[in-house]
Amino acid sequence: MPRLTTEVYQSLMDALVAHCEKTGEPLRHFVSRALSDALGLDHSTLFQVSTTGALVQGVYNKAVTVGGLRPHGDFGLGTFEGLDGEMVVLDGAFYQAHADGSITSPSDSASVPFATLTNFHPQHRGRIENIESMSSLIAALDRLRRSDNLFFAVRLDGHFDEVYWRVACKVEAGVHLDKATDAQAEFRQQNVRGTMLGFWTPAYSRTIGVAGWHLHFLTKDRKSGGHVLGAKAASLDVEVHDLDNLHLAIPETAEFLHADLTQDPAAALEKAEMAKDR
Repeated sequence: MPRLTTEVYQSLMDALVAHCEKTGEPLRHFVSRALSDALGLDHSTLFQVSTTGALVQGVYNKAVTVGGLRPHGDFGLGTFEGLDGEMVVLDGAFYQAHADGSITSPSDSASVPFATLTNFHPQHRGRIENIESMSSLIAALDRLRRSDNLFFAVRLDGHFDEVYWRVACKVEAGVHLDKATDAQAEFRQQNVRGTMLGFWTPAYSRTIGVAGWHLHFLTKDRKSGGHVLGAKAASLDVEVHDLDNLHLAIPETAEFLHADLTQDPAAALEKAEMAKDR
């Protein structure tokens, strides 16, 4: 990460030190946040609309539009109203993967119940090799994390020997996620170039996001993709962005406000994340 060296007034330095001692906020974090705010940037901020707890309970109604999401990131994932497919946000472009296998570009008025985005500025770059299964991919990505307690964004580019993914099918609001994904469409492609992207969420945030790695895939030709269930690759380029800010936008819809969010969604999420074509 680049270093910034400059001179400041002693009174300003005293105020900075006093703030950090009082709040416990690291000086580096405070200065980065202040500069980002002054410049209108969201560096190292994870922006999320709604929670996985709400999604598990079948809260699939509009919380925001695609147009409303654009200012909050150029990289991310999510779904659409009624669980109508998978969202992929890559290089500032929004894509909607449909259950028939097609990909479209949603309009700015398209409704979104859940999404996670960031402005992707990786601090770490490298390669991972010998990916023989989803578990080996997860293990390789875990070795790139410096903590279990931060959020991370990851991007993987290259040639995949195989990618296995699913796309959720549209359902009525109120159908719980583990039931809704019983009808998911599943796809498998061999020898395909593309991009895999997603986020690591710490275990302590499992009622907010999908604990662990949550990954979506988009082919290089932007014609196929969805929620990753499995992958194989000899070698992939990888970029990692450490995220130490979380901005959670809580919907004020009737569906969200009256949902029972007291349940631990972990078991239901684990079931929903599994492949059905076994």
